[in-house]
Amino acid sequence: MASAHSNIAANYNAKSDLPKMLDHLFIALKLQEDIGDSTGIASSLNNIGIVYDNNGDYDKALEYFTKALKLQQARHNKSAEAIAMGNIGTIYFHQKNYAKVLEYIGNAMAICEEINDKSGIASYLQIIGDVHAARHDYHGALEHYFKALKLSKELEDDNAIATCAGFIGEFYFDIAVSDSIHYKPDSLIPGSKPQMLKKAVDYLQQALTISRNTGYRDGVIDFTGHLAEALQASGDYKGALMVYRQHVAVKDSVFNTENNVKISNLETKREIALKDKQIEIDKLAVAKKRNERGFFMAGIAGILIITVIVFRNYRTQKSVNKLLFAEKQKSEDLLLNILPFEVAEELKEKGVANARHFEQVTVLFTDFVDFTHAGEHMSPQALVDELHACFKAFDDITGKYNIEKIKTVGDAYMAVAGLPTADPDHALNVVRAAIEINGFMQDRIAKHGSNTFHIRIGIHSGSVVAGIVGVKKFAYDIWGDTVNTAARMEQNSQAGKINISQTTYELVKEKINCEYRGEIDAKGKGQLKMYYVLSGTDAYPGL
Repeated sequence: MASAHSNIAANYNAKSDLPKMLDHLFIALKLQEDIGDSTGIASSLNNIGIVYDNNGDYDKALEYFTKALKLQQARHNKSAEAIAMGNIGTIYFHQKNYAKVLEYIGNAMAICEEINDKSGIASYLQIIGDVHAARHDYHGALEHYFKALKLSKELEDDNAIATCAGFIGEFYFDIAVSDSIHYKPDSLIPGSKPQMLKKAVDYLQQALTISRNTGYRDGVIDFTGHLAEALQASGDYKGALMVYRQHVAVKDSVFNTENNVKISNLETKREIALKDKQIEIDKLAVAKKRNERGFFMAGIAGILIITVIVFRNYRTQKSVNKLLFAEKQKSEDLLLNILPFEVAEELKEKGVANARHFEQVTVLFTDFVDFTHAGEHMSPQALVDELHACFKAFDDITGKYNIEKIKTVGDAYMAVAGLPTADPDHALNVVRAAIEINGFMQDRIAKHGSNTFHIRIGIHSGSVVAGIVGVKKFAYDIWGDTVNTAARMEQNSQAGKINISQTTYELVKEKINCEYRGEIDAKGKGQLKMYYVLSGTDAYPGL
């Protein structure tokens, strides 16, 4: 699920729908935290940081990049650690904190040198060059740009070569046409304007040629524009006009795409701002409710201690965030414990969840034989504990086979496969789960004897209607003739047996061994053929 949400986020990124991308990244992050997937957590933290970076929220970006860095350092993943440091350095560059840029980029380069990551070194050399340029150290800037270009050529990385060469060309052009840039001529920066313009043209043409050959469209747009300006400044007006026409043609071809991205970015900023505002509102509401509860319970000495602790937690923003997150997660977990994920999402989004018809599902019923008699020699607590142990095992088994538990009624257990997401193997998965459930109960009988229960199981396949019923203590339930027939299959089964209908048998007979055991008279349906599923390994052909 975490991987699926990450992939969905990547697709929303390709569509420039960054608000939805961010939503799925946060869902993926929560799932990865639940299962302890440190690699996935680090990746999601990094991607969330990139979203905030792209929208100019550098404080948020820095927060998530820093979390990613700490996790990579704990995992001793040198390559990923260098990338995280580079991301942090880039954020500090946006914030013009150049000392921090050099600190983090320098550390990232040291790691890249340690693991011989020349591509990373080339990228970080460019950033250091940018810092020198921002500090008006033009010689230092060009020195690092040329080092990056040399390394990119050694790596035969065409896109990196084009980027470095284009940046050098643009840099020479900016120096040549600016009256405010003061420099000392040397081997890197020639003394005359024509010489600098010639260098600008040479490097920009080199970058443009490579970009065209590799299909680097953004490079073509950028380098044709600067080359046209450099040619014009050099007096080559004919060449400038020809290159400028190429620039306009390429830029027009992506005009709509760029505008869509800009519009999406504006919408993303608005969405993020609204979410942040809602978070603040929620914080105030939660704080108000807890304060009211604290005053109400002030007279109870034991609870007073807890109230004081909670009140102190409000003193720091971090503690408030943790409490809010915990409360939200409790609500999320409770909702998912009651409803299937897709239904819970629909309920949260629209406030209601519509009933739906499902054509192909398989329903499972289990029941404990002579449950009342079995419980007479057990204490109430022992009876409940045994029921809990059995149903918990059933939950674990059905979860393995993508089966949705519907409910328990007394000692009966009901589940269904094939909804709310269609499953072509719904019948096979239910039968396999039933075999495991039956095996679990037989093992438990052998171990606990009369302190547990004998089970019978019934299964039928067909169509159902599913939806939410009730307002207070609402529940997700299913209805239809398929449910009734599955119940009849269970009622006509025997202890330790799995009784399936003819419909289910036709769906699983190629992969499950069964034996015909007769017919029952079903009201309104006539005679229904039934089959017992063979137990244990005997149920599977070839074993």
